[in-house]
Amino acid sequence: MKKIIRKILKEDQRERYLDKIADFMKNDYPLFHNLKLYGFYDQLLTREITYILSGIFGEPVRINQYGIYDKNNNEIYWENSDGKWNKREYDENGNLIYKEDSDDHWEKWKHDERNNEIYYETSNGFWIKRKYDENGNEIYYEDSDGYIEDYR
Repeated sequence: MKKIIRKILKEDQRERYLDKIADFMKNDYPLFHNLKLYGFYDQLLTREITYILSGIFGEPVRINQYGIYDKNNNEIYWENSDGKWNKREYDENGNLIYKEDSDDHWEKWKHDERNNEIYYETSNGFWIKRKYDENGNEIYYEDSDGYIEDYR
């Protein structure tokens, strides 16, 4: 019985240690590069790295090479060996809603209840607004350059 209790306590301590790494690494991109730089990568098991990354992204993840995927198999993070990275967020329907990269560029998308893209915006100030009819046909387009198409 004492061995079981010691094992549980040891596992609990390890989990707290991994949680602290996840908290420390939140928004510390590039993730894989920094896990290696801080000396965590080589001393952790793959399942522990997965646990840490799940904590960082706030959801269960799967690792494949230098990509991280959510439960719907959407790539939510990618990094190459040079430290370039991008992260992505998806809505509950699997639509891409946010993308950010190591060059400080970001893009945002909004979709209607039919998954039509109704808004798009970039970090350089460009945006697009769209409207659709009940059949999903685009009936209105407007962008930040002043271009408008109106078929309503």
